[in-house]
Amino acid sequence: MAASHGNAIFVLLLCTLFLPSLACDSGGVKFGYTGSIGPDFWGNLSADFTRCSNGKQQSPIDIDTNNLVHELNMEPLHRNYTAANATLVDNIFNVALRYEEAAGVLSINGVKYTLKQMHWHSPSEHTINGFRFPLELHMVHTNENGNITVLAFLYRFGRPDPFFEQIQDKLAALNAEGCKAEKGSPVPAGSVSLLTMRQHVHIYYRYVGSLTTPPCAENVIWNIPAMPREITPQQAADLMAPLDEGYRRNSRPTQQMNGRTVQLYHRFWGKKKRRSSP
Repeated sequence: MAASHGNAIFVLLLCTLFLPSLACDSGGVKFGYTGSIGPDFWGNLSADFTRCSNGKQQSPIDIDTNNLVHELNMEPLHRNYTAANATLVDNIFNVALRYEEAAGVLSINGVKYTLKQMHWHSPSEHTINGFRFPLELHMVHTNENGNITVLAFLYRFGRPDPFFEQIQDKLAALNAEGCKAEKGSPVPAGSVSLLTMRQHVHIYYRYVGSLTTPPCAENVIWNIPAMPREITPQQAADLMAPLDEGYRRNSRPTQQMNGRTVQLYHRFWGKKKRRSSP
């Protein structure tokens, strides 16, 4: 799947062929979130998109907290992020922050995945017990073999998000740029610190799924902290502002589990069980 992974990352990062108000893949196939090009029809829009309708490990999903697998061998989310130069890009179907240099790694079972980009969906794509949050952040990482893992943060309305405050002015510039240049024209964001994204995660969910936009490539490892981050309604609105109106609600509906399980990492639960073992 290495080749498809490479193509998928390219799709996530930049849409190079498009018509006004329509998102597309690198081959120029248009997709959206409503009507005849909406998620229910993605699998019919292109031969490259068939996984969107036929795949058995699709994302996002609803996480049922009453039906989790407590996995004692799961490790904490080892993240080593730093500050790095980045650019903001309007990909038509989302706003992304793309890193051109090393911004940090996420380690899973001893395998290091390098952060490549992050983007936002509104409202959240994943749900918890059927509840949908106002916003979801996807931090997309790849390893040297092209495999993908995503760290996905759910957001609720509350205090200002300090990470967002670093790029707020650049988002305004991206919004203005969209009025005078082609979509996809990047706006330099300068050095953006990821230190606030290293906050310890005591509980998180993990499952195997897919990209949530065409071509819906599978075998993506998803890691979703149980505790949502906070953001203000105005910050959330500013994140979506550069997008055309039809893409400001850019969430794919939840998909069937098809026998998959969601693993649970609980820092304190695991320690308690180990202490009680004979």
